[in-house]
Amino acid sequence: MPVPPAGTALAGGTNGPRALRPLLDTVLDALTTGAEHRAGPLPHGGPATVTRAVHDACHPLLPDHGTGPHTALRTLVHTLAAGAADPADPHCAAHLHCPPLALATAADLAACALNPSMDSWDQAPAASALETLTSRALAALVYPRATDPDALITTGGTESNQLALLLAREAAAPDATATAPHGPARPLQIVCGANAHHSIHRSAWLLGLPEPVTLPTPDGILAPDTVHSALAGLAGRSGPVLLTATAGTTDSGALDPLPALADLADHHGARFHIDAAYGGALLFSDTHRAALDGLARAHTVTLDLHKLGWQPVAAGLLAVPGPATLTPLAHQADYLNADDDTEAGLPDLLSRSLRTTRRPDILKIAVTLKALGRHGLGELVDRTLAAAQTLADLIEAHPRYELHSRPHLSTVLFRPTGTDDATLATIRRTLLTDGRAVLGRATTPTGLWLKATLLNPHTQPGDLTTLLKLVEGHTPR
Repeated sequence: MPVPPAGTALAGGTNGPRALRPLLDTVLDALTTGAEHRAGPLPHGGPATVTRAVHDACHPLLPDHGTGPHTALRTLVHTLAAGAADPADPHCAAHLHCPPLALATAADLAACALNPSMDSWDQAPAASALETLTSRALAALVYPRATDPDALITTGGTESNQLALLLAREAAAPDATATAPHGPARPLQIVCGANAHHSIHRSAWLLGLPEPVTLPTPDGILAPDTVHSALAGLAGRSGPVLLTATAGTTDSGALDPLPALADLADHHGARFHIDAAYGGALLFSDTHRAALDGLARAHTVTLDLHKLGWQPVAAGLLAVPGPATLTPLAHQADYLNADDDTEAGLPDLLSRSLRTTRRPDILKIAVTLKALGRHGLGELVDRTLAAAQTLADLIEAHPRYELHSRPHLSTVLFRPTGTDDATLATIRRTLLTDGRAVLGRATTPTGLWLKATLLNPHTQPGDLTTLLKLVEGHTPR
């Protein structure tokens, strides 16, 4: 069968790789020239300049007659790369936005070419088996003593947290239909810290649950005494309770005291969820995994490998100790998981997600796990956390900088000494507009801080010294 012209050739089949190869050469060349054009962690000039550059290079995007595949690829990929925030640049350190491994990116190309749809076995035979194998292996890291741990693949921490709240709501549903001694049972009440990810509050709203009881976290973590008082105060006045903890906050990377919070959840009969989207990757590290003691006592755990897992977006998971936890997600659509097909042995994929069509995100994760192993990934985690400690050392030794606290994970909060909040915000925006450095911001009880979130395991001390010099160069004297 002849190969169609490059613009209409398909990626699959025996001829797909032959059609892809020259197109990939064009893409790789355009990625290179785009990065050279950008020459830094962020394009210079700010939003208006970037928008104008994209318009000038790409307009019109729907011409009457196309430019041809190579010209289109070269133009748009170059433009996107030239105008990208590059998380591989050691001075791009604002967010939990990782530089993906080339290995995982190559695997993701195969997933795109094959295009399995993870909503029925007959669309993804091997991918569904690989997803089962890989998700259970990761769940076993979270629940090492569980008989049959499992994990759902999600788009990231937000979807995982929403699923956790949904499962908690449904687990409490029988109580909600019964009559309590003083009237109808109340809905699930969430208790979280002010340090919790915003998706906890948003998910409660989406699920029709009451506004979470949000406890103060002046030190950045949930204090057990505060949680005990809150749970005790809800006793008799509330229905079922879900206590949520965080293992790696977005502001500072802090970890809540998980064993103590697990004890309190047990004592008060509350369900327990841990958002370990950031810190969960410590499970790979022999050096740091003890910081996650207590994780296995949660009913549900959020993980996210497009943070400290170096995967292309998306690569989230929700781990559970056993499949019974996932029963509320059961759903049937005759064209995808007919009862007789399921009884005949075809796996039911529809009941493993709230989504129907799903990408085979498991492939890139599986390739990474197989290639590097737990120790290889653990070494990357250790390197990254060590870089954060080095940055903290440099800040403490610098006479013009103030360190918020020693880093727990790979996030470091700092600021020029004596700088007010407005000036600090201006420094950050100036660095962004100049395209020289990408730093985040975090507001704490002690004011505004610059936030460096290090996710590049190959960052060197010299890169960190230069980053501090860039900030110092924009600090008013």
